Amino acid sequence: MRHFVCFLFALLAYGCGAVLVAAQQPPTARQEGIQQQEERNMTTEQRASATRAFLGLGAVPDRIAAARGVPLYTKNCAFCHGRNGRGATGPSLITSDVVLGDDHGERLVPFLKKGRPDKGMPAFARIPDPQLKNVAELLHQQIEDVANRGAYRVLNILVGNPAKGKAYVEGHCTSCHKPDTFDHIASKFRSPELLQRGWVWPSGSARMTAEIRSSGGLISGELTQISDFRITLVDASGRMHAIVRGPGVEVQIKDQLAAHEEIVKTLANDDMHNVTAYLETLK
Repeated sequence: MRHFVCFLFALLAYGCGAVLVAAQQPPTARQEGIQQQEERNMTTEQRASATRAFLGLGAVPDRIAAARGVPLYTKNCAFCHGRNGRGATGPSLITSDVVLGDDHGERLVPFLKKGRPDKGMPAFARIPDPQLKNVAELLHQQIEDVANRGAYRVLNILVGNPAKGKAYVEGHCTSCHKPDTFDHIASKFRSPELLQRGWVWPSGSARMTAEIRSSGGLISGELTQISDFRITLVDASGRMHAIVRGPGVEVQIKDQLAAHEEIVKTLANDDMHNVTAYLETLK
């Protein structure tokens, strides 16, 4: 877990430079869309592993050992530190330096055996090391459950009414999308939750495009940067253009997701579930 703390300091130290690099070489909307699509197609295990590596969470907790540690923790620790280690009359163990600096009990076991009698924490010298290691794994598992969002599993979301979902699509979506847009749409997603995420906030294509008219003619393409002084886009051939904004430069921008942004502002939970239930039938 000590790697997590190191990661945060490194991120803060690196942050300013990272912003400058990103400003100089921004990813295109298409590249971002492809990356998001790859992330969406990951299994829960793959997503959890990728998130763990990104956060630098250290050693992977032993779930079986953690389960064995529940009775001992509940009996001796929960009344002070809370049922899940989040804190009660005593401090939270999720952010404890002692816990975060441990991997598989090499630091926690000696600490638990000694205790902190001066602060009201008893010593557990008579409890065998293997049992204390189980408690250590339990605490690491609690940190994993809090920090690693990639491990979260989505429950069944197919709870809507397909008929009402179809009516919503016909009333809100067909003005922009052709009917064949929805043909076999469910087969393009690995799960209903990915389908729902995909239609609520699509990715995989350019979000914003621009047309620029100037003395040099007409240039159009995928918008990558825009400010009051300059606009940058990539044309169909992949060539990047940076145009200084000023007199004689006309810019027209089209946001392909503008309609989705407006829908999200008023989208009710029932409508979202109804549409997902309907689209899931379109295999």
